[in-house]
Amino acid sequence: MNIQEYLPESLEGKNVLVTGGTTGIGRAIVLLLAQCGANVAFFGRHEQELQDTLKEIEALGNTAKIHGFIADVSNKEGVEKIFNEIDNIFDRLDILVNNAALGYGTIQEGGYEDVAYLISTNLMGYLTCASKAVERMKPNKAGHIVNIGSMSADVREEGSSVYVATKSGIQGFCAALRKEVNKDGIKVTLIEPGAVVTDMQGLEKDEEEKNIEELTMMMPEDIAISVYYCLTLPKRCDVVDLKIRPHLQII
Repeated sequence: MNIQEYLPESLEGKNVLVTGGTTGIGRAIVLLLAQCGANVAFFGRHEQELQDTLKEIEALGNTAKIHGFIADVSNKEGVEKIFNEIDNIFDRLDILVNNAALGYGTIQEGGYEDVAYLISTNLMGYLTCASKAVERMKPNKAGHIVNIGSMSADVREEGSSVYVATKSGIQGFCAALRKEVNKDGIKVTLIEPGAVVTDMQGLEKDEEEKNIEELTMMMPEDIAISVYYCLTLPKRCDVVDLKIRPHLQII
C-alpha cells in the first residue's frame, strides 16, 4: 500500500465561494480554506464584520486570491450580484459552501415579513446559490457543493419551528440535489452541526468558554475542519451527510 495515494487532496488553487463568510462557522471556513491555498470569495451583510475578517486573513500572510464583499442572499438582486462578482474574479467555480443563515424562533414571533426574510435567507438562498453554482460547474464535469445544515432538522426543538422548517428543507434538498447532479461530476455534501459557539447563540464570552471546556458546545473551527475533510477526499468518495456533535450532546 502506498500511503501517498490516500492522503488528503490539495485545495491549493481551488476557487471557492463561501456564503455568510464574515461571522461564526462561515468565517472559520474562510480562514481555514485561505490557509490551505484556496482562492476564496465570501460575503456578509455588514461592513465591519467583513473588514475584520479581511484583516485576519491578511495577518495570516496568505498569498491566494481572497475577495470579500457585501451582499444579501435573501433576494434575486443579491444572488445576481454575488455571481457577477464570482464571474469577474474566477474563471471557474470549484466549490460552493452554502452557509448564510439566520436563527429564528416560532411562527408566533414576528410578522409575515420576518418569517419571509428568514425563509428567503435560510432556504431560498441555498437553493438559488446552488443553482447558479451548478450552472458553472457542469461544463467542467466537476465541483462540490457543501450545505451547512443543523441538527435541528432531526431534533426539531420546541420554540424553533421556523428555523427547523428551513433546516429540514435543506436536508431534503441536499438528498434530491445529489441525485440530480452527481452524474455531472458534482458532489453534494450536507453537514449538520450540533451546538456551536457562534453569535447566533447569544452567549457571554465566559459562558461560551465554559461550555466548550465542559464538552457541551463546539467551536466554529471544528465545523471548518469537517468541511476540509469532505472537500479533500478523492473523487471516488462522497461524504453524503455528516453529523457532528459536542462530545456530551446526546440529542
